[in-house]
Amino acid sequence: MSDIILATSNAQETTEKQLKARRWRLDLAGYGFVLPFLIIYALFLIWPVILGLRMSFFNWTISGAGASDFLGFANYQELLGDPAFWKSLGVTLLFTIISTPILVIIALVLALLVNRAIPAQGFFRAVFFAPFILPVSVVALIWNWLYQPGFGLINGILASLGLKEVGWLADPSVSLMSVIILTVWWTVGFNFVLYLAGLQQIPQELQEAASLDGAGAWARIRWVTIPLLNRTTTMIIILQVIASLQIFNQAYLLMGGDGPNFSTRGVVQYIYESGFTTYRVGFASSMSYILFLIILIVSLGQFALLTRQRREA
Repeated sequence: MSDIILATSNAQETTEKQLKARRWRLDLAGYGFVLPFLIIYALFLIWPVILGLRMSFFNWTISGAGASDFLGFANYQELLGDPAFWKSLGVTLLFTIISTPILVIIALVLALLVNRAIPAQGFFRAVFFAPFILPVSVVALIWNWLYQPGFGLINGILASLGLKEVGWLADPSVSLMSVIILTVWWTVGFNFVLYLAGLQQIPQELQEAASLDGAGAWARIRWVTIPLLNRTTTMIIILQVIASLQIFNQAYLLMGGDGPNFSTRGVVQYIYESGFTTYRVGFASSMSYILFLIILIVSLGQFALLTRQRREA
C-alpha cells in the first residue's frame, strides 16, 4: 500500500514539474515576443524622458555644451518669471477653452444628423470625416488661401456682401480664431466618428419606447440620447483637451511663426523656439515638464470623472 502511495506521490511531483517547466517555456516565449518592443520603447520613450528631465536641471545647449553646468531649479525659476511663457500658456488655454466645446457640439450635431435615415448617408459620413485624413501642411495651405486678403474666398464673400474684409492672418484680435476655425474644420471628423459609434450602441427600443410615451424628437435627444452618450462625450473631451494643449503644427504653418504680436504662439511653439532657435535645450526641457504636469493633472481629473460615471452607471 505504501508503495502505491509513494508512486502516486512521485507521479504527482513529476506532473507538477512538467507543468511548471511548460509554464516557464510559455512565459519565456511571451517575454521573447515582448522584448523587442520593450527595447524600442525604452530607447525611444523612457530614455528620452529621463534625459529630458536631466537636461532641465542643467545649462544644456543643443550642441551639448553646458551638460555639466548644474543649475538646480534655476531654469524652472526663470520660466515662472518669464512673461513670454505665461503669454504662450494663456494662448494655449484660450485655444483649448474655445475650441473644445465647439468641436464637441458640432461633432454631436453632425453625428445626430447622419445617424438618421437620410439619402446619401454614406456620402455625408465620408465628407464629414475626409478633412481629418489630410496632412496638416495641406490643411494649412488650403486655409492660408481662404484667409488671404483680396483674392481669398472668405474675404471675397464678405466683400460681395458689402462687408469689410477681415485680417484673418494679420489682425492679432482674430488670428487665434483663424487657427480655431481651421482646427475645427480639420479635426471635427474624428469626434464625429466617435459619436456616430456611440449612437449606434444605443438600443433602438429605448427610442421607440420614448416615442410611444409621447416624446418628440428633441425630447428624445435631450432625455435619452445625450445621457446615454455621457461616456463618449467624456472620452472625447479628454482626448480633445490633451490634443488642444499641445497645439503647434496648424498655428505654426498657418501663421508662418508666432502670428501677429505672438497671438498664436502656444507653449509647444515656445518650447520649440527655445530649444531650436535660441538653443537653450535645458530651458526648453523645463518648460516641457511644466506642460507635462498640466496635461497630467487635467487628464487625471477627467479620468476620475469618467470612472465615477462608470460606477454610477
